[in-house]
Amino acid sequence: MSPHSDKEQPARTRSLRSDVVFTITLLILLGLAWQAREVLMLIFVSAVFAVVLSPAIEAVRQIHIGHWWPDRATAIIIIIVIASVSFGSFFILAVPPMYRDLQSASSYLPQRMAEISKQLHAIPLMQKFDPTMIGDYVGDAAGGTFELFKGMVMGLFMIFSWMILTAYFVLDGQRAFYWFLSFFNEPQRGRLRSTMLRAEKRIRHWLVGQGLLMLILGVSAGVSFWLMHIRYALFLGVMAGLLNIVPFAGPFVSFVMSSTVAALDSWSKLLGVIGFYFLYQQIENAILIPKIMKYSVDLPALAVIIALALGAALAGIPGALIAVPTAAVLGVLLDEYFVRVRPFSGRPHDDEEKSETMAIS
Repeated sequence: MSPHSDKEQPARTRSLRSDVVFTITLLILLGLAWQAREVLMLIFVSAVFAVVLSPAIEAVRQIHIGHWWPDRATAIIIIIVIASVSFGSFFILAVPPMYRDLQSASSYLPQRMAEISKQLHAIPLMQKFDPTMIGDYVGDAAGGTFELFKGMVMGLFMIFSWMILTAYFVLDGQRAFYWFLSFFNEPQRGRLRSTMLRAEKRIRHWLVGQGLLMLILGVSAGVSFWLMHIRYALFLGVMAGLLNIVPFAGPFVSFVMSSTVAALDSWSKLLGVIGFYFLYQQIENAILIPKIMKYSVDLPALAVIIALALGAALAGIPGALIAVPTAAVLGVLLDEYFVRVRPFSGRPHDDEEKSETMAIS
């Protein structure tokens, strides 16, 4: 009998017990994380946007008056004030004319609905369509007013919480980052730090790419609607560009807004709006998103599409919103810790010759 057998048996027992305890603890933590997934998603979204907004905050901090330089908190307040004044001025100038037009349009809305119903009945597949069904659906939806109001209140609360968390991540994110790194030993700590800094750069490049997509859609929609003589072309173009930051839901909302305004004028304008959005979505999905995201976050088109689909399926609109920057971070981590690619020498047979030489030797 080996003299070490008595010592090895308790060691194995302790090792097995430790593995069981670790597994149970990990499962409990995963269960708790799943129960708190909405809060964790809010924290993650706030952290991502804090990274995205950091360059703008640092740019504001470079502005000084005499010997006064704004700190981070003051820079955040300045950015919030500028954004609020810009959006507020835009809506103050754009909404009143639209409200007056809607008031005047409500007087002839029944006549317009009758004309639309008559034109729809002329279409073979729409002969059984009854416009009064829309009123019935609206009446049924009114019964859920409390749930709608509750959802709006919860949405506003989440937005307010997101803004507060983002501000705190901007103010104290660097300390939290180095506190996280302190859990690792020095060799791994330096490597992880450089990796996360590369991921941070990718996230900022994502904002540039996303801003370019928003600008292209906003300008294209505004110019196209202006050429089609659609009312509020400037407003609809700006809203289309702003809403494009939210994948799937944003373009759909802007399409509904533009289609509604065009339908109040004529069928030809409605068909023009539908044709514009159909053509633009084909160009954006096939050319713009793959090319822009490839150069901004260095992700292949397939990875971008899969990330958007998974993000929307797992967490809805917030998940789709941060899907691409999250995929960029995961791409950096995978490249650093898992992917092992042998550098290509330039000639197709060099690597084969090297392996054959090593095998012979």
